[in-house]
Amino acid sequence: MPEFPSPEWLEVYVERINQSPEYKEAAATWEGDVAYVFEAEPDRGVPEDLWAWLDLWHGQCRDSKYGLPPEEGEKSKFIIRAPYSRWKEVIKKELDPVKGMMQGKLKLKGDLPTIVRYVKAANELVNLAATVPTEFVDEKAG
Repeated sequence: MPEFPSPEWLEVYVERINQSPEYKEAAATWEGDVAYVFEAEPDRGVPEDLWAWLDLWHGQCRDSKYGLPPEEGEKSKFIIRAPYSRWKEVIKKELDPVKGMMQGKLKLKGDLPTIVRYVKAANELVNLAATVPTEFVDEKAG
């Protein structure tokens, strides 16, 4: 079972995105890369900020990178950042990501109206994240 956050988790997530007819349809006209920043929470096993990057294009994920340097991630069209525990809430479907952005629980750098226009695609990305069998780094046994 892949640990979150990790390169293995991201790999399974990208596979789920590319196998999803729902995402393909919802994001058919989406163009733009997205960086996710999992902000450090040392007490929860995340000692430093971690960056993951997705090249999302017309309902497909053409490429992804895990652990990229912030200066590279900052070039993304959209950057969504939040503490690790907040991402965990999103993946467990305890927090709606678009509502989270509106409430400032997830910080968005990029065009919010674009995100709102693609709310179905954004929600599908969250639904797909929730389908990845996940072991959270702060819940590991031992």
